[in-house]
Amino acid sequence: GSVKAGRMPEGEKMRQCKHEEEQQQKGEKREGLIEFYNSYQELFQFFCSNTTIHGAIRLVCSKKNKMKTAFWSVLFFLTFGLMYWQFGILYREYFSYPVNLNLNLNSDRLTFPAVTLCTLNPYRYSAIRKQLDKLDQITHQTLLDLYDYNISLPQSDWSTLSTQRRSSRSLLHHVQRHPLRRQKRDNLVNLPENSPSVDKNDWKIGFVLCSENNDCFHQAYSSGVDAVREWYSFHYINILAQVPDAKALDESDFENFIYACRFNEATCDKANYTHFHHPLYGNCYTFNDNSSSLWTSSLPGINNGLSLVVRTEQNDFIPLLSTVTGARVMVHDQNEPAFMDDGGFNVRPGIETSISMRKEMTVRLGGSYSDCTEDGSDVPVQNLYSSRYTEQVCIRSCFQLNMVERCGCAYYFYPLPDGAEYCDYTKHKAWGYCYYKLLAEFKADVLGCFSKCRKPCKMTEYQLSAGYSRWPSAVSEDWVFYMLSQQNKYNITSKRNGVAKVNIFFEEWNYKTNGESPAFTVVTLLSQLGNQWSLWFGSSVLSVMELAELVLDFIAITFILAFRWFRSRRKLSPPGPPPNSQDNTAFQDEAPALSAPHRFTVEAVVTTLPSYNSLEPRGPSRDGEVGHE
Repeated sequence: GSVKAGRMPEGEKMRQCKHEEEQQQKGEKREGLIEFYNSYQELFQFFCSNTTIHGAIRLVCSKKNKMKTAFWSVLFFLTFGLMYWQFGILYREYFSYPVNLNLNLNSDRLTFPAVTLCTLNPYRYSAIRKQLDKLDQITHQTLLDLYDYNISLPQSDWSTLSTQRRSSRSLLHHVQRHPLRRQKRDNLVNLPENSPSVDKNDWKIGFVLCSENNDCFHQAYSSGVDAVREWYSFHYINILAQVPDAKALDESDFENFIYACRFNEATCDKANYTHFHHPLYGNCYTFNDNSSSLWTSSLPGINNGLSLVVRTEQNDFIPLLSTVTGARVMVHDQNEPAFMDDGGFNVRPGIETSISMRKEMTVRLGGSYSDCTEDGSDVPVQNLYSSRYTEQVCIRSCFQLNMVERCGCAYYFYPLPDGAEYCDYTKHKAWGYCYYKLLAEFKADVLGCFSKCRKPCKMTEYQLSAGYSRWPSAVSEDWVFYMLSQQNKYNITSKRNGVAKVNIFFEEWNYKTNGESPAFTVVTLLSQLGNQWSLWFGSSVLSVMELAELVLDFIAITFILAFRWFRSRRKLSPPGPPPNSQDNTAFQDEAPALSAPHRFTVEAVVTTLPSYNSLEPRGPSRDGEVGHE
């Protein structure tokens, strides 16, 4: 058979493609389900003519006046910019998560708080009495050498020192490693000690602390009293740390310290208090700390609170460690430790101190509104106290954990972590050097304890105000002391400085609750956005939908126009060779070789060219034959 092939002229092919494109566009116009605009101008003109946004129609109505068109265009887009600037301010305020402070006054029967009372003086416990007596002797000699002062100490304590020389050698050795010394002030360092211009007041006193590498520094104080107390306290802590069992220091004598206890006109008993020992404040007693039977105040006033008569006379205490007399009291919530050095205050001897309380609760919003914590479980600090989370509990736990990590031992004032032991210079020679270096970093927040420990979301505080009066009065002190001596076997040695009275009560039933609520909610944000939209364009929510429709139509037209442009570019480009052009070329090259060299044309409008092996001649021809072998 014969196959005819021909080549279509380029111009005719272009006309045919254009004709097909026009037919396709007409078909699309007839069959389109969703119609789009042909240009951006048509889209914008339709929007300005039909939208409910104020001012947009002026862009179309005034198109014949270019000055008005330009004026309204600038005014329209300027208004749009100002509105979205206000939107930015609203969104910034919303994502700053502001809060409103809500103040509520509640009136109800109040649970009485826990009250901790301390003797304010550490006691000479029998377990460490001999070592304390030796430390007193060393301190006596030190003050004599530095200040020429002969401190008076009980001779009975000194008489036992001769039999304890062997046991006191270790203490003397460690005290000599941390001596109390005087040092010139910074501006007088280069002057000799015997210079007439150097006065006794130009010296700073402190003690030397050295590391294991003999890196020493002088812990100096501007006050000699502070330096002696701190130096004595340092050695006192080491003595306490050497006691293997802390119960050996539990020498509570409730009746000898608290002569009278009464709450709500009823007498207190031992079931109403717990006892603990503080290294500096001595024996401490916490009232109303039992969660199973808490006190409640039926009425406000001094007669419906806690009333205590305490002994403030100091017998067998440590004068070098505590320089005040009286008692220390602190009011705190249940299940919270009593940090006497933070929230407590002193009670004066011979004075009746009346403390009125006002309860105040604070409830903070957590999450994005503040960094408060609900129970401390999300704080990266282990709670070493057997109490609930507070900020002070976290800070002290953080310092203690850093102390164990850096110094290898724990500070005696804070709870002991698992697997650690208290610092003692018989086992940890350089712990004092490490402690004071670490304390400086702690105060400068180098350890990060203040940033790690966050405030609790719920906390209860008590606002206190105190009033003072002389007790007992001059006309009644005789019979008061007589009754105390008969009932409590009180030996009167110093009437005026011997006793004190404390009254703690609620001032009123009302208590204040400080709460937080979100100041900017989603509803508030939408309302503010609507106000701004109405202010600048006088429109509604449907107008916003019209604007959203404009944006979507703009995006759709952009894609449609880009697709049409890309398709037209492909049709205008020259066509490539057909897929089977290689087989066709082989056929055309082989046909003249098998027949006479005559020219012929093959007109074929064939979509798929047959394979080479299937081609056979279709009848004789004088011009040329194609033979098949």
